[in-house]
Amino acid sequence: MKRVTGSCCSPKRRSAPDYEEMEIPEQIQKDLEACGGFDALTRSIPARSELEEEARIHHALADPLRLTILYLIRDQPLCVCVINRFMRLANSKLSYHLTILKESGLIEGESHGNWIIYSITECGRRLMHCRVGGYDRS
Repeated sequence: MKRVTGSCCSPKRRSAPDYEEMEIPEQIQKDLEACGGFDALTRSIPARSELEEEARIHHALADPLRLTILYLIRDQPLCVCVINRFMRLANSKLSYHLTILKESGLIEGESHGNWIIYSITECGRRLMHCRVGGYDRS
């Protein structure tokens, strides 16, 4: 059996990849040219800072505990003690999850004397609004 070492998009030569010299399936090449080529494809990718921000939000939403916290404070701001009465987590673990949610811009905390009251931000509210009702599983 012959071992295949390249892909359909491997350069024809072993030098650094040159997009002009890559073998690309014909239909993909036509579609790519129709939308403006590699330059247009490159321009369609957001700036690195935007991608990093989006990744932080997706990371924050990727944990069931953090989603639970968002659902708890979706309708009203709550202090840590109320959140933790429901969550039943070690204080350090709850603090970790709240920090991730804050750093992603989904919640904010405001000090009131000895308490910090957490509320959902407008960004968090928009994301929860998109999510309410669940996913269509059909």
